[in-house]
Amino acid sequence: MTDLSEAEMVRLWELHTQLEFETKDAVATVATMAPGNYVNHVPTMTGGRGHDEMIEFYGKHFIPKMPADTTQRVLARTVGKDRLIDEFVFSFTHDIEMDWMLPGIAPTHRKVEVPLVVVVQFEGAKIACERIYWDQASVLAQIGLLDPSGLPVAGVEQARKFEDPQLPSNELMQRSD
Repeated sequence: MTDLSEAEMVRLWELHTQLEFETKDAVATVATMAPGNYVNHVPTMTGGRGHDEMIEFYGKHFIPKMPADTTQRVLARTVGKDRLIDEFVFSFTHDIEMDWMLPGIAPTHRKVEVPLVVVVQFEGAKIACERIYWDQASVLAQIGLLDPSGLPVAGVEQARKFEDPQLPSNELMQRSD
């Protein structure tokens, strides 16, 4: 159970992401986390558990493998007992090998915009875990490794619909008619 208020959870999470994406400091990022922490990027099963694995993951695979034009457009944030959930569009140009998201795939120099959901759990005054979800098929379609025609897969359209609920629904179903 966390001893943090909702405002303190938000502050800690925003510090953690600032250390990852702006300061780019693996050691300081991991210092925001509980000793038994873990990160799980669900679609690719990348991440780590505990101090040493997380220093290595953030220091070798995540922070230095982030495209320079990466942005996150937060659509919604939910804060509750012991956890925070962010829903956002993760946008980048695939101009660097991203072994945490696209293991073994050379840069395609294509733009990607994909909805992501991160569930952050707190323990005491630290981050206990992060579980991050995205549609890997959408990412693969956007970088040209998956042809979505004939498949129930959408590319950047997912991000557009995510940010604008007024856009039409059921287009994948209509495509198969």
